[in-house]
Amino acid sequence: MNQSPWLFRLSFLAIVALLMAGIWLLLRQLGMPASLAPSALSDWLVSQGPLGPLFLVLMMILAVVVGPIPTLPISAAAGLVYGMFTGTAIAVAGALAGSLIAFYLARVLGREAIQRKLDHNPVFSARGSQRFLFIAVLLTRLVPLFSFALISYAAGVTAIHVWRYALATAVGMLPMTFVFAGLGHSFELNPVLTVVAGAAILVVMSTLPLYLRRRPHSRLARWMQLDGQI
Repeated sequence: MNQSPWLFRLSFLAIVALLMAGIWLLLRQLGMPASLAPSALSDWLVSQGPLGPLFLVLMMILAVVVGPIPTLPISAAAGLVYGMFTGTAIAVAGALAGSLIAFYLARVLGREAIQRKLDHNPVFSARGSQRFLFIAVLLTRLVPLFSFALISYAAGVTAIHVWRYALATAVGMLPMTFVFAGLGHSFELNPVLTVVAGAAILVVMSTLPLYLRRRPHSRLARWMQLDGQI
């Protein structure tokens, strides 16, 4: 049995784990507040001077890769300290970097096994529909209801090309990041609107494959390059 692929995977996992632990320890040593309230985070970022944007990016990377840490308060703090446009740009850069780490972690650890088992599946096979996957990532990035980390890891084991994934992630997260960067101190999720939007996207994502399966030669199926495989 060739152990080199497993050695590479375990090494990659160890590097990512050490990197996340290092970021966490660095931020805590520098006094990052335990409270993730935007006001507390913004005060801390201001106290870091010119290194504040770098620490904000590191916070966002940690939030995306580790998962349970919410990203939206960080976006709100970014808007408070650096303004809507600059704050949004910094937050998006950090979230995109973190999502790519999570994406590659899932791809290195699980993509090969998934592809072997589901080689004829239009989502997981090497011939998977890139347009369908792009739309799926884009839609789920639009609503904060969906776990940013979970989507990143799940996308890593699909057939989506990394540049399509990165583009869908950046474009999809941009509107909500901009909104929460603008909210600042008034940062608050509207649970009703969030759930409704999330439910609408779930309905679209669950009914679209059924429609495409029943009409494999429709214009939409041809545009998504499914070749009748869904």
